[in-house]
Amino acid sequence: MKVLGICGSPRLGGNTEYFINVALKELEERGIETEIVKLGEKEVKPCKGCYGCVKARKCTQQGDDFDEIFDKMLKADGIIVGSPVYNSSVTANIKALLDRAGFVSRWIANSMKEKSESYNWNGTAFSGKVAAPITVARRAGQNFAFAQLLLSLTVNDFIIVGSHYWNVGVAGKGGAVDAGNDEEGIGIMKHMAENMAHVLEKLRA
Repeated sequence: MKVLGICGSPRLGGNTEYFINVALKELEERGIETEIVKLGEKEVKPCKGCYGCVKARKCTQQGDDFDEIFDKMLKADGIIVGSPVYNSSVTANIKALLDRAGFVSRWIANSMKEKSESYNWNGTAFSGKVAAPITVARRAGQNFAFAQLLLSLTVNDFIIVGSHYWNVGVAGKGGAVDAGNDEEGIGIMKHMAENMAHVLEKLRA
């Protein structure tokens, strides 16, 4: 089994990356292979809404790192998606990736109907995969950003994993990289990872 962590922060070595790594380490200790993708090291352009993926069954936009990351998402059994909170929202980096990945995954598994026809969706390319959102903020904005990630994951037919509290961390006052001081947040991420490992093991049984 493998879990892919996707860090939506444009800042390398930041608080969101820290919390994702806490979860990934917990999974590794339970025998699950992990990998982290840092969008701060990648370029993912926004979705153009061109609908080229409907017929091609892949994103037809070229010239960035989307295909590489999307392939990792398809091969993973579980995905942890994390973003810092920017103006009460997720980052443009993670939004671009999730928009394109979600749209492509739908048309990999389905065909577009005529306007007069109704859809009976066949799931998506992500159906049956396990996922968990993480958001990190200095203070406010967590709920809306967390909901953005949650809505993106649920509409793409992921099985969502939570913790004993929302998967949120508190860090970064004045731009500080101090997630290690949030003991409660660390506990939340570890328990979320425990839950993800449990679900993955049950699905594989």
